[in-house]
Amino acid sequence: MPNTYWQQTESFYRTLPKVELHRHLEGSLRISTMLEISRTYNMGLPNAEDLHALVQVTDHDPLTSQNFLSKFQTLRKFFRSPQIIQRVAGEAVADAAADGVIYLELRFTPVALSRAENFPLGEVIDWVLEATQKADHEFESTTRLITSVNRHESVDLAEKVIALAADRMEDGVVGVDLAGDETQFPALPFQGVFAEALQAGLHVTIHAGEWGGAGSVADAINILEAERIGHGVRVLEDPAVVALARERGTTFEVCVTSNVHSGVVPSLEEHPLQDMLSEGLNVTINTDDPSISQISLSHEYRMISEEMNIPFLMLQGRTLAAARAAFLPRIGRERLVKIIGEKFSKVGKT
Repeated sequence: MPNTYWQQTESFYRTLPKVELHRHLEGSLRISTMLEISRTYNMGLPNAEDLHALVQVTDHDPLTSQNFLSKFQTLRKFFRSPQIIQRVAGEAVADAAADGVIYLELRFTPVALSRAENFPLGEVIDWVLEATQKADHEFESTTRLITSVNRHESVDLAEKVIALAADRMEDGVVGVDLAGDETQFPALPFQGVFAEALQAGLHVTIHAGEWGGAGSVADAINILEAERIGHGVRVLEDPAVVALARERGTTFEVCVTSNVHSGVVPSLEEHPLQDMLSEGLNVTINTDDPSISQISLSHEYRMISEEMNIPFLMLQGRTLAAARAAFLPRIGRERLVKIIGEKFSKVGKT
């Protein structure tokens, strides 16, 4: 049964204050922007309807990791100039702000953004920083950046990206992320470079418990000293890892629709979100790739509240949990928690 007391349209959920910790820039491109870029650069891509099928999960798509990841093969072709990278980054912040996200941690893979035209990695990071700062000023939002590296790429390349990120901490880069196939590429080779990231003052979030089982979550916590886990929904496969995450206070960046679209879970009804909450895990709600999944964070809030029967007060609690887990200095986190609490208290009086 839906949570009928709070049953509302998605427009209601857009009015709620939100914090997003797990959103990929490469999965946030607007269709209209892609069509314009395609025409400008004579990329030979199809019309809007056909482009949807290439870069978004549609009703006719198989819900598998292969299909989900195939969308990025087309998406990465669009980063053809500094202006495009900046435009896409600015639009990602604008779209989040319009959806009621008052604090956003936007992650991106500098190597992926650089490859279309072989851009220098440091310049790619600077372009994203400049664009998000400009958008924050325009939309009165707050965005921080997380640079992501891939498990299937070399440790040397990861070390280079992390060093560039560390050099830009004062400008708004707050963390580093390891993404990719956990089943084929273990965490251990990256232990040294992520230790260096922590020593430099960067925060660490790791994709784990998505393609791989609970063991990859344990490795992310024990080997890479992850403060947060991207996805992590397979943690429940091992009670010992659940206990480890609970003891460490590890935050899980759960992305419900994405988990269904990528085949990590068979259906919305079988998503382990409720069980993770029942186990006392520190869960937050995120979109992952809003353009690919054709969703917003408001959509996810509405869905978990009304289709997954998560009580509204628990939804509020998960938003506050995201604020407390933000990669901000303590004073910044406390201020964000206060803002979220005050805004939710006003919702309760309407």
